Amino acid sequence: MLTYVSLFILLAATVIRNEMGLTLDKAGKEVLGTAVKLVITKDSTLIVTDGSTRAAVDRPGTNPEEKFQKKILSERIARLSGGIAILQVGAQTMVELKDKQLRIEDALNATKAAIEEGVVVGGGCSLLRLSAKVDKIKELLENEEQKIGAEIFKRALSYPTKLIAKNAGVSGNVVVEKVRSCDDPNYGYNAATNCYEDLMAAGIMDPSKVVRCCLEHATSVAKTFLTSDAVVIDIKEEDPISRRKPPMPLPTSTDSLFPKNMLPSSSRQRRRNPQSTLDSAAKLLSTLR
Repeated sequence: MLTYVSLFILLAATVIRNEMGLTLDKAGKEVLGTAVKLVITKDSTLIVTDGSTRAAVDRPGTNPEEKFQKKILSERIARLSGGIAILQVGAQTMVELKDKQLRIEDALNATKAAIEEGVVVGGGCSLLRLSAKVDKIKELLENEEQKIGAEIFKRALSYPTKLIAKNAGVSGNVVVEKVRSCDDPNYGYNAATNCYEDLMAAGIMDPSKVVRCCLEHATSVAKTFLTSDAVVIDIKEEDPISRRKPPMPLPTSTDSLFPKNMLPSSSRQRRRNPQSTLDSAAKLLSTLR
């Protein structure tokens, strides 16, 4: 099966396309080809030439089958190198589905960032190692206020490692001192296994671009905070501790569960005038006799 390009080469004609700067209204007789015989039916078209253009048709780059194979290989390379992958995420509830979706998006963005600028040791260890370099920078600073800012920055660099240890139920200060005591830059605390090991070998790493952007954005926010006249923050209110009420005393034999004003009228009368009750009982007995 010939393409239209091969057909034009076979007939020694010129292809009229906009990409080539040719239009049909400007074409003349010189763009037409020649054929010895041409038979057209309702189902097929037969073109017979003198064979003078056979070498151009068989030349590499003009063979339709070769172009077709090249196109297939190009599509296959494109699929393997720059294709689009579709990840289908499923879950039993919408909350779980949203959580998985966000985790996959974070993983994809982290992978793209790692491809751009590489990776560093995770677990906050890279920032913790950088905090040791701040002391040398403080010696180059001019005034005391800059040195105070450098000290604040040094403390902030060790905070991620402390927070990871705190979330794992371990003392953050102990973890920081243990990591600093080792000179291996890949040595750190693995909160998942609760042990100290080579974090790069364990697969705990952060994209360099993410770490760099975090430092730049945090510094920008801190600078804006210091230069602002007023800042509105939310004060965290602690929940009040509920006190247990003292238990009610149990009634004694002489006390009643009901107040005196809630007793029946007959009971109140008996309590108020017990002598009249005795007189009534005596009259009733004398009558029965």
